[in-house]
Amino acid sequence: MVGSAIARQLSSCSDVELILASRDELDLENQNAVTTFFASNDIDEVYLAAAKVGGIHANNTYPADFIYLNLLIETNIIGAAHNSGVQKLLFLGSSCIYPRAVAQPMREDALLTGVLESTNEPYAIAKIAGIKLCESFNRQYGRDYRSVMPTNLYGPGDNYHPENSHVIPALLRRFHEAKVSGASEVVVWGSGKPYREFLFVDDMAAASIHVMNLDDATYKANTNEMCSHINVGYGSDVTIRELATEIAKTVGFTGEIAFDASKPDGTMRKLMDSERLFATGWRPSVDLKTGLAIAYDDFINGETREA
Repeated sequence: MVGSAIARQLSSCSDVELILASRDELDLENQNAVTTFFASNDIDEVYLAAAKVGGIHANNTYPADFIYLNLLIETNIIGAAHNSGVQKLLFLGSSCIYPRAVAQPMREDALLTGVLESTNEPYAIAKIAGIKLCESFNRQYGRDYRSVMPTNLYGPGDNYHPENSHVIPALLRRFHEAKVSGASEVVVWGSGKPYREFLFVDDMAAASIHVMNLDDATYKANTNEMCSHINVGYGSDVTIRELATEIAKTVGFTGEIAFDASKPDGTMRKLMDSERLFATGWRPSVDLKTGLAIAYDDFINGETREA
C-alpha cells in the first residue's frame, strides 16, 4: 500500500526514474533473486516499504511468518543495497516497536526501554532489527540508511480481509457488508476503549520522500546514530469506538454497533510523538473523515485485496 503511494508521488518528479518490480517478477524472500535484481539495475536510492503485515488476529495466528518473513525481506534488501553500492535507503518500520507500557505520546528514545506488546512482539522485533541494520551499516560503512516509523496507515491499496487486515480496512468491509445485507448490528473486536492514531497513506508517502530528501545536516540535527529513526504520525488519536462510529457514517450503516470485550484490545493507547519530523517542516494534510471517504471509495471501486 505505502510502496504504491510512494511510487505514485515519485512518478510525478521529472528527475526521478523509477525501477519497479511486481511480486511475480521479484521474490523479496529469495536472497539470490534480490541480489541479481540489484546487480542488474543501476540503483541510487531504495525505499524499503515491503513487509508482511496484518492486524492483531493475523499477528496472533501467524507469529513465525511475521518475524521470519520480515527479517528475510529486510536483510535481503539492505544487504543487496549495500553490496551494490547504494548509498541512500529509507526503511519503513512500525509504531509497534515501542514498549507496551511506554509513556504517551511515544518518543523515539523509548525504543528498547521495556517489554513489547505480546500480540505483535515477533513483528515488532523484526522491525527493530531493520532499524538496527540501517544504523549498523551507517556506522560501519558510512551509508546513509534512514528509518521512519509510521503510525497506523490506511487508504487506497489496503488489504480488506475481514480478519487478517488492519482495523480500518477490516471495519470498512464489515460495515459495508452489514449495510448491503441489511444486518441490524456490527460487532467490533475488543472493548472499543483503546486509542489509536491513523495516518492516510499518501501523507505517509509524502513524509517518506521528505525524510529521504532531508539534507545531511538537518537529518543529523534531529537524530543520533544510535537512535536514528523518525516517527511519522498524524498528531492526534481517536478511540476505536469513535473510529467505528465514523466508519459507520462513512459507509451509511444505520444499525447498532456492539463491542466484543472478550477479544484482546492490544495496547490501550498508541500515539506517536512526531515532533522530530514536524521540526523539519513536514505536516500531514488529510484528516480522518476525508481519508475514510477515499478509502471506502477504493474498497468499493478498486481491486479488493485479501492477502
